Amino acid sequence: MTKVVVIGGGNSPEREVSLRSAAAVADAAQLAGFDVMQIDPQNGWQVLDQVDVDSVVLPILHGIGGEDGEVQTELEQRKLMYLGSGSKASEVAFDKWQTKQLLNDNHILTPAGDFVTLNKYKTHIISKSPHVLKANRNGSSIGVYVVHDPKNIDQVKVNQVFDFGEYAVLEELIEGTEITVPVLGERALPVIEIIPPHDAEFDYENKYNGETQELCPPKNVTHQLQKIAQNIAEQVHKNLGCLHISRTDMIIDRNGKLFVLEINTMPGMTDQSLFPKSAAIAGFSFPELAKQFVAMASSEKRYT
Repeated sequence: MTKVVVIGGGNSPEREVSLRSAAAVADAAQLAGFDVMQIDPQNGWQVLDQVDVDSVVLPILHGIGGEDGEVQTELEQRKLMYLGSGSKASEVAFDKWQTKQLLNDNHILTPAGDFVTLNKYKTHIISKSPHVLKANRNGSSIGVYVVHDPKNIDQVKVNQVFDFGEYAVLEELIEGTEITVPVLGERALPVIEIIPPHDAEFDYENKYNGETQELCPPKNVTHQLQKIAQNIAEQVHKNLGCLHISRTDMIIDRNGKLFVLEINTMPGMTDQSLFPKSAAIAGFSFPELAKQFVAMASSEKRYT
């Protein structure tokens, strides 16, 4: 019987969501017939030393330490089989500004933006119109401030973004229909339309409080646009060198233009998360999805 090690928790601001994601994946893997062990690296990566070299590792960690290449580097040093993108691809994908530049180089549309310090932000032309300010290295909408009225900027919220680093990503605010497209293997799964509560954002709180509508199939996105979005998600996955799974967040403006907002290399896997919801529409039960995870991780030739 294949031994599967599910990693969850860690020390990022997304620890609690990671624990829930890891528990859901571990349950699914057990239902799929695997011998499952769960570990939490909260007290350091030495916990990985107990993992047998023949085990398949599912690192269900979100945010810093989980999606930035850190856990991937630890797994690679131990030559362990694992799910997801490698350390270098993870590091780039976690860096919003690097990702934005790479996508633009590959002719994938993203909102107009700049890489700014606090002082540069205060005088930047983009900050004079509706805009979004994002911490450069964070996940799950943590460290994001959406400004609809630039005449009423909350300086406390601005400072909270820059608490995460000297530089932040400043982008024009694109109004429209929010969607997300998971990728499993190299193929896009069904598109999910995201409708936050009225006059609210799809922020960390609204992702997990059950008040956001997540429609699959989408209600307000044409079949043609869904196909285009799936194609873009596959391109983003490939251009960034991602492996096995990813989820690309996009927005469709009022003219039907698709803008890529960001990519997640280890999407949430809780019972409320978007990746397993889309996979279910594609015909994958959670245990079947776990089987896919283990199969992809165990077949990847990372070490030669």
